[in-house]
Amino acid sequence: MLYYLIDYIERLYHPPGFQVIRFITVRAALASITALGIALGAGRGIIRWLRQQQLGEQVREGEAAGAISHAHKAGTPTMGGIIILLSVGGATLLWGAVANTYVWLSLVAMGGLGVVGFADDYVKTVLKQKDGLSAWYKVAGQVAIGLFVGSVLYFHPDFAAYNTFTFIPFLKDQVLDYDLFRFLELGVDLGWLVYLPVVVFIVTAVSNAVNLTDGLDGLTTGVTAFVSLGLVALVYVSGNAEFATFLNIMHLPGTGELTVFVAAVTAACFGFLWYNGYPATVFMGDTGALALGGAVGSTILMVRKELLLPLLGIVYFAEALSVIVQTSYFKYTRRRTGTGKRVFRMAPLHHHYEARGLHEAKIVTRFWIVTAITVIAALLILRIR
Repeated sequence: MLYYLIDYIERLYHPPGFQVIRFITVRAALASITALGIALGAGRGIIRWLRQQQLGEQVREGEAAGAISHAHKAGTPTMGGIIILLSVGGATLLWGAVANTYVWLSLVAMGGLGVVGFADDYVKTVLKQKDGLSAWYKVAGQVAIGLFVGSVLYFHPDFAAYNTFTFIPFLKDQVLDYDLFRFLELGVDLGWLVYLPVVVFIVTAVSNAVNLTDGLDGLTTGVTAFVSLGLVALVYVSGNAEFATFLNIMHLPGTGELTVFVAAVTAACFGFLWYNGYPATVFMGDTGALALGGAVGSTILMVRKELLLPLLGIVYFAEALSVIVQTSYFKYTRRRTGTGKRVFRMAPLHHHYEARGLHEAKIVTRFWIVTAITVIAALLILRIR
């Protein structure tokens, strides 16, 4: 809201220096500072309140007594994702053009999935039900948010010109069209029959993958900080006509405003890492993990770069894939031989390395490094066409 106020004052009275508020880079920097300040400033008080309310992590018996012991983490305040949501929301509302369709849609996606995650954390910590929210309710919430995001991206007039097109890595002057019915010339718009399920799948898959990654101190926070930093570059060049032309990618008018939002997400993650780094004094819980997944998934869809997701978020992808492979192979071998076998010592992947004896701080640092490398590689792909 400060953006609109300062812009109004500048248009009315033209005070010196006020015109810089129109530059997206300036507001992205201000949003970063604001989000970081909120996370660091409000974080300590929120953690204290969570501890007073005894909203601590519930460690399963298997985790406490199995090959990997996380018993020492029991009671650590969770639901710290509230800090991230407040930081991103506050910074974006202050410095972002919230009337912009991209901005408010990203806030809705992040906030909506944050609410789903909060409900899961509430059931675990307040109602003391270790399994949390029913998987069906959680998936229903994710699908509902995905359907909303997809419907806006498809039917809203701001997206009408390119609602089913997306960027294809490595191929010059080529885009993928999700509307498989376009070439049939049926005279009826049926593109949504393909596009909406794609959006729902991506939003649900990314939010679940981020949630699965959240198993070690600072892991999801640091990985998402690097991924968001890459998204800052992607949304900025997509919304800038000169950069889009230079890189030969789709110019998407209005997406530049997402730079403010994603910069706030990046700074909020770094701010939260102050408390969430090893040894963590607070966990983000599903409140933060699902919210960050919603932010990443919806943003990458809005700039039509979702095919870069497996590389940009390779840690998310590997964590989710490890669970799928482990579960599928165990069920297959049990059905064939009567005894289930495992590919990994434990899943998700970070627990596999823990079971092999690596300290969690070393695992987290290496996953951060891998993410930083793949984010740079994903950005380079924009030029390699």
